Amino acid sequence: MIPLLTADEMRAAEHRAIEAWGMASLVLQEHAALGALALLPPEVPLLVLAGPGNNGGDALALARLARLQGRTVAALALPGAPAWRGDAAQQANLWKGLGGTVETPAELGPTLSAWRGWVVDGLFGLGTARPLDGIAAQWVAALHASGLPVLALDLPSGLNPSSAEVPGSAVQATLTACFGALKVCHGLLPARAHCGAITVVPIPLDVAPEGGLALLQRPVLEPRAWNAHKGTFGHVVIRAGSLGMSGAAVLAALGALRSGAGLVTVLTDPEVRSEVAAQVPEAMVQPWLGLLPTGASVLLVGPGGITDVPAWEGPLVVDASALLEGAGPGWMARPDTAITPHPGEFARLFGLDRPMLLDDRLAQARQVAAGQPGVLLLKGAQSLIGGGDRQDLWVNPTGHPGLATGGSGDLLAGMVAGFRAQGLPMREAVAAAAWFHGAAADALPGPGLLPRDLAAVLPGLLRG
Repeated sequence: MIPLLTADEMRAAEHRAIEAWGMASLVLQEHAALGALALLPPEVPLLVLAGPGNNGGDALALARLARLQGRTVAALALPGAPAWRGDAAQQANLWKGLGGTVETPAELGPTLSAWRGWVVDGLFGLGTARPLDGIAAQWVAALHASGLPVLALDLPSGLNPSSAEVPGSAVQATLTACFGALKVCHGLLPARAHCGAITVVPIPLDVAPEGGLALLQRPVLEPRAWNAHKGTFGHVVIRAGSLGMSGAAVLAALGALRSGAGLVTVLTDPEVRSEVAAQVPEAMVQPWLGLLPTGASVLLVGPGGITDVPAWEGPLVVDASALLEGAGPGWMARPDTAITPHPGEFARLFGLDRPMLLDDRLAQARQVAAGQPGVLLLKGAQSLIGGGDRQDLWVNPTGHPGLATGGSGDLLAGMVAGFRAQGLPMREAVAAAAWFHGAAADALPGPGLLPRDLAAVLPGLLRG
């Protein structure tokens, strides 16, 4: 997992280092500036934009270090006498001690049109919490119009470090020197798209910072024993498929099989049993007569119009039609259970407004899942995973809009059940399914993907 920190979490990590080591905060700033400067091509002229806070101090430190290298450096600040304080004031004094000046033009455009080099964005950083306005917004617009390459210090000005959203005008960076650890804006779209290529610049911290949000990385699956057999990898039972919706049962079965389940039994409404059996001969397909087979490892219910969940005390995946209005809290209170709603189903499950922005989804997912024994997979672009007796959220970075097609979620639900049947804890099974489902799409061009296309890619991904 790759932690994505809020501004408060990053400040806490820096404070711990300062308190634990008795280290001057100025040392952190020097490390940040040196690391950022190393990302720039050698000898190119630098136009440094220094804001009023600590980000401006980072910018002035970089300006001084660049001048000591013999570079051409100019420094600008927003109009009005800069009132730097603390470390930023110290950096301003050091810059001026080398003979550096800080100009404060009302308009940035004329300077940019004559510049032939890189721009260093040190206007606003970790303390940003509201949209840019006035001259700051005008400067950002002029910078965008110039087409000049930009290095952002810690984060592009205009982004909120603790948010996935872009609140208004924001710098479009070529490179971002992220100090210490990734923040939320570095990992999640649409803010991520403003950061360009991101490099984490190490700064002295006493422990690796942790946050309440993390990006999934490729799951590590245990290698299979040489003498394994189908009984080793679990038995997925799927209650799915009604008249006119038999395809959902087929895709759920494919998801379970392609993720590596040893046995799959599909229990369909009697009138579609033959349709399903003809399309997925690798599964045992039986008409639903009210009884579950013995030896099941996990039960998946809901794809293809199935609303009733059979009595079952074991691992359970609830998807699609079985996600009934108001039932969310009950499922989240049930151990070893996963629910897999899209945003509309999620809103109905928990009686919430439908989350339109990713920040809304993050807040609502925390609200319903944090610390609960059940596991939530809130599907969509950058799917969210929470619960499983944990407080944090995981975000899946794989996949693209080609997944926006009917049946994609049925395949994903089958994959969750397949990974759980093989012994992964439910939260890890959900994470593996989400990551590999998206990675299968990333391996194929889109749009126009069919869920069956994804299923065909999965064995190669799982072997890799």
